[in-house]
Amino acid sequence: MAEGQSRRVDEIKYAIKRLQNIPLAALKPKLEINIGSVVQLERDIDKQQWFFLAPVAGGYRCKLAMQIDTITIVVITPESPLGAAIMGKVIDDEVNINIAEKSITDFISMVI
Repeated sequence: MAEGQSRRVDEIKYAIKRLQNIPLAALKPKLEINIGSVVQLERDIDKQQWFFLAPVAGGYRCKLAMQIDTITIVVITPESPLGAAIMGKVIDDEVNINIAEKSITDFISMVI
């Protein structure tokens, strides 16, 4: 068990370094989705769910309490099915995702 925990600590340290090394320019709003983009899909508007495209730490979720609503941000990586599907896309592009033999089609509604 100690070996597994040690490996997890190393993974977290690696993820922190990778996140710290995201260039500030990547975090500025842009048209084309890439590392550092924050994206909302059409079907997630009502749920107030967003996706942050990062090089590591996929699956991490956080909630931000805003003045009016609480939003959820999910970290995804370019290697994930959703991350791969949205890389290089822009607002209003169609996104097709295949997960567990299920095909999902959606549209990009916002990119920050």
